[in-house]
Amino acid sequence: MDHVNFPYRSDSHLALMHVINESGGWERQNLDVDFDKIINREDAHDLVPTGEVEFVSGNHVSTYARRAQGDTWAYLGQSVSFNNVQLITREDAGINTMEDVRGKKFGSRGRHPGLNTWLALKQAGLNPDNDQVEIIKEDRVELPDGTKQLNRKSLLDMVNDGECDACFMGQPRLEFAKRMGLKVIEIPPQPMVYFMTVSTSKIMVETKPDIIDRMLRGVLEGIAYFKINREETIKILMDKHKKEGDLDRDMAEKLYDDLAPTLEPRLFPNLNAISNVYQEALKQDEKNGDAARIHPLALWDFHFIREIDNSGFSDNLYKDHKELLENHGG
Repeated sequence: MDHVNFPYRSDSHLALMHVINESGGWERQNLDVDFDKIINREDAHDLVPTGEVEFVSGNHVSTYARRAQGDTWAYLGQSVSFNNVQLITREDAGINTMEDVRGKKFGSRGRHPGLNTWLALKQAGLNPDNDQVEIIKEDRVELPDGTKQLNRKSLLDMVNDGECDACFMGQPRLEFAKRMGLKVIEIPPQPMVYFMTVSTSKIMVETKPDIIDRMLRGVLEGIAYFKINREETIKILMDKHKKEGDLDRDMAEKLYDDLAPTLEPRLFPNLNAISNVYQEALKQDEKNGDAARIHPLALWDFHFIREIDNSGFSDNLYKDHKELLENHGG
């Protein structure tokens, strides 16, 4: 059995990673995957190109500017192409639509989530760059091991206590918001390279294509298990997914029902999602302009998932559930 490292950039990715592992997706591909650990951005950029860390889940934005500087990062497959968040506010904030956010204080967190907030507001006609919305960031410090330490209140507490008027939130934290009595306003999903992305380096692509093939097949098996086996998956989420808080049955069900339909059964990303994350890369690197020298698709290597898909592997996983392949690329 081959041992590989697959650390993640966000705790939320573990909801899927635990299910892939517990359902035996990687084991059936003769892989021992060390996944339950976080990695910071700098270590990801230092260790993946050398092959010391074989794969990383995520790292979606900084890679474009780094490619212009000689980095060899490669994206192989995408688990989710939509950021399915809702608008959270207080009943007394006077917010009923996105337009009502104009002139308000909007809470945000993290590098990529913060850019998601910036882009979503901008695409809704509310440009934070022109002071139409004031963004208040949740104060988190990234420690050397990649974990993030909260230095003050969480976003939900900030909204609840009036330090900001609204924020975006997805499951399972969305359910925590509801239990706090906060107001939830539905908004359309944002196309986004988001959640678990299978990322590696050119050195892995060139020297260990068999490991990559098996890694992706294991992920595809785990996604199929997640989508097909609702009850078993909910039990895994309750038992294993603790990094976002202990999930009771109701929370685990809501997380499942939110995530399962969005999982890509063939791992092909949505092109609008790539376009949006590229806009965020340009924003993050606007002072230097390095990201602008890289084509939006330059980091993506689709040939592994294309070969797997052409072999009939994914179709066979869903042979009794073909409806789950509808409205997905391939």
